Amino acid sequence: MDNQLKDIFFQLLRIGLWGEGTLSLDRPMTIHDWNKIHRYAINHTIEGLIYDSFAYLEENQLPPQSLRLKWAVRVDQIERHNAKMNSVIVEQFTAFSAQNIRPILQKGQGVASYYRVPNHRISGDIDFCFEDEGYAKARNFLKENQIKFQDMAGFSLDYDFKGIHIEHHKKTFDFRSPLKRSYLNKILKEYKGKQQTVLINDVAVRLLAPELQLLQVNIHILKHLITYGIGLRQFCDSARLYFSVASQINNEALQQIYAKTGILKWIHLLHKLLVENLGLPKNKLPFPYPKGLETDWMFDEVWYSGNFGFNDERYNNGKELKLFTLPDSPKRLWQNFKRYVKYAPEEAIAFPLLHAYAKLVNKNRD
Repeated sequence: MDNQLKDIFFQLLRIGLWGEGTLSLDRPMTIHDWNKIHRYAINHTIEGLIYDSFAYLEENQLPPQSLRLKWAVRVDQIERHNAKMNSVIVEQFTAFSAQNIRPILQKGQGVASYYRVPNHRISGDIDFCFEDEGYAKARNFLKENQIKFQDMAGFSLDYDFKGIHIEHHKKTFDFRSPLKRSYLNKILKEYKGKQQTVLINDVAVRLLAPELQLLQVNIHILKHLITYGIGLRQFCDSARLYFSVASQINNEALQQIYAKTGILKWIHLLHKLLVENLGLPKNKLPFPYPKGLETDWMFDEVWYSGNFGFNDERYNNGKELKLFTLPDSPKRLWQNFKRYVKYAPEEAIAFPLLHAYAKLVNKNRD
């Protein structure tokens, strides 16, 4: 995609994300242009956000009717999937709660509630973490109810329930460094009283406190940047979350959390990208980022890698290796290590060590 079309893409994304603005065009869009926009929206799983921008366009700026119809069908599918997902969330949350298991909804539909049109955010699966010993109790509950699941490397398990993929996580946050464990447990206790809820099908489902939601969403982004990359959807999550909870958070406390977890340097990069590329108002940030930060390199990596690196065209002809998921994996992992080690050194260094350890010893045994 050339720079002119890329600029149009991000105009559309910002209009859809914030529900305001107009599209500025130097020339009429062709069907070829729109097909490219559509393909990149799919690559970054933000078809719904781009679709939401159409209501703000002039009649002569809209995509051709055939593509609009195709797009509308896709958005209808997203809405139906989200409705089904919400039904499963409520069913599981209610069942766990009845057993005195306290699940907390992570990412996905919890973050979607902060969007202008929540049911247009694409959610891949349902993620639950648990208070106290809830992870083990929930695992036993699945066994007792003959729900087949598999334990995964990375201190998690997953399974399918009524056609929806679900993951349970022992760890609330995607930090790889074990040196942060005691501090993370400490802040979970400190912020327990600030937990919030989201109303899904008239059931109040538990969420983390806003500060910890931001930490959870943002460390998830960093986790994937250090590995194979991540697309624009998760950055939109972060932007909408900051925008929605800005008045509810303790700015100094949040900055301290980022500093103590060793990711503040990277958070500054993230904040600048959210403001300059996605249009988050600066006054919605909890603290300013330093002047002179260079973020184009990170923005380019996000743009090319797409959703979790699966659509990165730079590696279409890369070498396939048995022990790795994606083409040219060793090269990609090494490059990302070098990019991020100076911004989040503990996380970059801990990734290969923890990944190997989890595969060897963290499988639960029956």
